[in-house]
Amino acid sequence: MPTGLYLRTVLIVVIPMLLTQTVVSAVFMERHWRNVTERLAQGTTRDIAAIIEMIRTFPSPDGEYADVIRIARDQLTMNIAIEPGGQLPPPRPKPFFAILDDILADQINEQIRLPFWIDTVGDSRLVEIRLQLGDKVLRVFTVRNQTYAANTHIFLVWMFGTSLLLISISILFLRGQIRPILALAHAAESFGKGQRAGPFVPRGADEIRRAGYAFIQMRERIERQMEQRTAMLAGISHDLRTILTRFKLQLALAGNNPDLAGMSSDVDDMQSMLEGYLTFARTEAEEDFGELKLSELLEKIRADFALNGKQMTYRIEGEDLLSVRPGAFARLVGNLAQNAERYAKSLHVDARHSAKWLTLTFDDDGPGIPEASREDVFKPFYRLDQARNLNSSGTGLGLSIALDIARAHGGNVTLAESPQGGLRAVVRVPA
Repeated sequence: MPTGLYLRTVLIVVIPMLLTQTVVSAVFMERHWRNVTERLAQGTTRDIAAIIEMIRTFPSPDGEYADVIRIARDQLTMNIAIEPGGQLPPPRPKPFFAILDDILADQINEQIRLPFWIDTVGDSRLVEIRLQLGDKVLRVFTVRNQTYAANTHIFLVWMFGTSLLLISISILFLRGQIRPILALAHAAESFGKGQRAGPFVPRGADEIRRAGYAFIQMRERIERQMEQRTAMLAGISHDLRTILTRFKLQLALAGNNPDLAGMSSDVDDMQSMLEGYLTFARTEAEEDFGELKLSELLEKIRADFALNGKQMTYRIEGEDLLSVRPGAFARLVGNLAQNAERYAKSLHVDARHSAKWLTLTFDDDGPGIPEASREDVFKPFYRLDQARNLNSSGTGLGLSIALDIARAHGGNVTLAESPQGGLRAVVRVPA
């Protein structure tokens, strides 16, 4: 069965109509067409029986039977010929649709009871009937319309033609009903990917409009929440940066006091964590979608690995140009690459860009992350005290920011064990 609503609705309309037409056609064929053909064949056979009776009652010494031929032609609309010493030809194969042959043969057997031969095959307007009259053969040519309901196809043409017209009109109306649903799905999909789509106006039936208005309200609530979060972060940033600036100024005025060295380091760490938190909460959501060349981004990362004496390789399968938020997506890839650079010696990135999905796989040879902690490392400020313990430059937000950016693009980030023995990070976002 088709999975699309449009095709399913078309089948709901078409299948009952076809079933109705089939039943009507079967009943019509069985009742009307067969009955009419049987009546016509019965009348034709009765006329032929009358001609045979005239031949037997008034035999012609010369074998011409001119009066019988004239009466058959003028009164019965039949052309006949009497062939002395004739024989019936071998039986012809029956046509595929042999309703006339069957009914006409039954009537001849019932009324005349003589050997006969029938030719109804072909597009000719005539039907030929031959009967064996002792030592002679009677050939009868009659009009097909007198023996067969030949105008039945007009009914079928009108019936199926009307059905096709109604189905075409139904399909046009169905397309109009499905179009608002597709528009709603496109708007929801674009919003889920973080794209700024154009204005969406609910259309269609009442139920579709209700779903559209519910989506608009949901989108407005989410956008208001994001705006409030941005405004709150701006206030927090201003206030905390002001306090940190005061701390730094007071430490600078205090001079090179060894007792204050630890406090100065704590102030620097606090400022680093503040910047990391603001970046995590903001995730550059205000950035518009644009184009990013994946090969250039990965080449920069490879060069950075080489400067630090480490190895990084990559492979790209499919389209190189991406439609993403360039800055945010570069940060996503950069965070995962830096995480591998910090703990591993080599990294391989496999990029596969298909028609629907972009999948990036990061495989390193580092110590990895225990399976029990692979969900926790995405939590903000979570510090892994075992294999991948953060150094002094880390804030515990790298993977959290990466996951947030991936979800803002409608995708996800998952962690697993790498074939190289370290960590495998898989990024999957819609193309």
